[in-house]
Amino acid sequence: MTVMDIMIHQPFLPHDDADASLAFYRDTLGFEVRNDVDYGGMHWITVGPVNQPGTSIVLHPAGRRTRHHR
Repeated sequence: MTVMDIMIHQPFLPHDDADASLAFYRDTLGFEVRNDVDYGGMHWITVGPVNQPGTSIVLHPAGRRTRHHR
């Protein structure tokens, strides 16, 4: 049997309230804000653990389709 390491680098999670999401991830969990984009009334925030630069969470507006490219 082979052991497989699985790493998640950038999950996308929806939010209904950007300020509440930011308060939770930044203030409660201690994540750093890596990107903060407010465009056309929509708000995308990228946060991640301070000591893990290869791991981020992208918080996107709920109900909006999110496209990402490699």
